[in-house]
Amino acid sequence: MASRAYNIPNLLTYARILAVPVIVGCFFIEGQLESSDVARWTALVLFAVASITDYLDGYLARIWNQTSNIGRMLDPIADKLLVAAVLLLLAADQTIAGWSLWAAITILCREILVSGLREYLAALKVSVPVTRIAKWKTTIQMVAIAFLLAGPAGDKIVPYTTEMGIALLWIAAILTFYTGYDYFRAGVKHLVDEE
Repeated sequence: MASRAYNIPNLLTYARILAVPVIVGCFFIEGQLESSDVARWTALVLFAVASITDYLDGYLARIWNQTSNIGRMLDPIADKLLVAAVLLLLAADQTIAGWSLWAAITILCREILVSGLREYLAALKVSVPVTRIAKWKTTIQMVAIAFLLAGPAGDKIVPYTTEMGIALLWIAAILTFYTGYDYFRAGVKHLVDEE
């Protein structure tokens, strides 16, 4: 049992969780440095590696037959911690501001609501499979966040990096709203049946 907790897929999940405070630390360092570009690029690289582990841990667990209860529990938690922490940081440093905050709020609210729904339905032994469009949403969301992490540092190399990130964030928010509605529509009949 202990060996399953420390298999490679789970170690990748743990690494993703540990990456969150390090990325947060980059933003605190950014505020202390005259040139904040290094801190932003470091945060971007860490986020990119963490995002890749999100794909790898599930893939490796399936092909190596190393799925575990702790992995099933921690994988979605790690994803949500990573996305929520970075979106909050980007809002705090004004990379995401004004109306664009609504895109981030939509994403965060959907993550919380769908997690609650999944937990409730799991207690009823009902699984809610991840749809193809939900996978596209996650990919676009991660790319948007990567652009926004580069932010002003990226704008110096590729003009409109931040604006591209904001546009992708809105696309992700629209898909987030749609997939959230889709999950609730699928889950509502089970909620009603239980009444």
